Amino acid sequence: MAAEAVSRDRRVSSVMHVRCPDRLPEEVFRQVLELLAEFSPVVQALPPSAALVELKGALRYHGTGARHLGEVLRVRTLSRLGVDVRVGVGPTIVVAATASGQIEAPGGVLAITPDHVADWLGPLPVEALYGIGPKQAAALHDYGVHSIGLLAAVPPATVQRLLGGKAGRLAADRARGIDPRPVAPRALPATTTVRHSFAQHTLDGTLVRSALLDLVVQLAHQLRRRGQVARSLTLTLRFAGGTSWEKTRRLPEASAHDDDLRTLAYRLVDAAGLQRGRLTGLVLKGEDLVDADQVAQQISLDQAREDRLVAETVSDGIRAKFGPGAIGPASTFLRVS
Repeated sequence: MAAEAVSRDRRVSSVMHVRCPDRLPEEVFRQVLELLAEFSPVVQALPPSAALVELKGALRYHGTGARHLGEVLRVRTLSRLGVDVRVGVGPTIVVAATASGQIEAPGGVLAITPDHVADWLGPLPVEALYGIGPKQAAALHDYGVHSIGLLAAVPPATVQRLLGGKAGRLAADRARGIDPRPVAPRALPATTTVRHSFAQHTLDGTLVRSALLDLVVQLAHQLRRRGQVARSLTLTLRFAGGTSWEKTRRLPEASAHDDDLRTLAYRLVDAAGLQRGRLTGLVLKGEDLVDADQVAQQISLDQAREDRLVAETVSDGIRAKFGPGAIGPASTFLRVS
C-alpha cells in the first residue's frame, strides 16, 4: 500500500511556479509569498518576482486539484493585493516553470499533468525550456535543434558536446521533463530600502553623489537603529524615459557603518559610468540583513576610523533627539538653485 501511495504521488502535478509582474515592489512580493504560505508550508522564494510551491501535502490537506489551487491563488492575489500572477503547475520544477513562462500577461493558470509532459513540451521552441539561456539556445539552433522535442530526441552525449558537460546533461534531462530538484523552503532575505527622487532630471554628477551619500547615511542609520547589518548593497538608477540600471555588490564584511556603506555605494555608482544619462531618481537597498550581534566585530587599529565611529554614535544620539535631518555630512545639505 505504501508503494502504491508513493507511485500515485509521483504521478500528481505537485509543483507550482508563480511569476509576478516585473518590477513588483519588494513589499508586495513579500505579501505574495505570505499568501503562498497559506497553501503550503514549503515555499521557495525566487527573487525578484517568482516563487516555487510544493503541493503534495497541500493537495491532500485541501482535498482538491493543483489547478484549482492555482486559480484560488490568482483570485486571492488579485482581490487582496491587486496583483495578477502567472501560475504554472507540473510534476517537476522545470515543467511548472516552463508552463508559467508560456502564459501571456497579465495572468493565468496552466497545469500540465505527468501523462502529457512530453506531448506538451515537444512543440515548444527550445528557448522556452526553463533554464536554457540565449547562448545555449543559439548553439542548439546552429545545429538545427529548434524545438524541445528535437532536443529530447538528441542523444544526451551529443547535447553534452554541444553545451558542455553539466549544462548538456541538465538540458537533455529537462527536455524530457526530468528534474529531481526538490522545492527547498527559502524565505526572501531581509532588506531595507531608501529612495531619492530628483525634482528635475539631472546630469550633475556632484548632485547625484550628494544624494547618494544622503541615502547611505539614511540606510546606515536605519540599520543601526534596528540592530542589523547588511552583507550587500544594491543601487538602482532611474533614468528619464523609464529605463533603469541596477547592480549589486557584497560588502567585504557585514556592516551598518556610514564609511563602509559609502565606499561600496560610490563604487557602484562609478561602475554605472554616468555620462549623458539624465537621472530621475536613486534607490539604495541594503540586502541579506542579519542581526548585528551575529557578526563578529573586527578590532581596528585605525584611529581615524575609530574616531569616525565615535562621531557616528554621537550623530545617532542627536538624530534620536532632534530628528533624522538634524545632522549629516555637509554635502548632503547641498541645494541647487
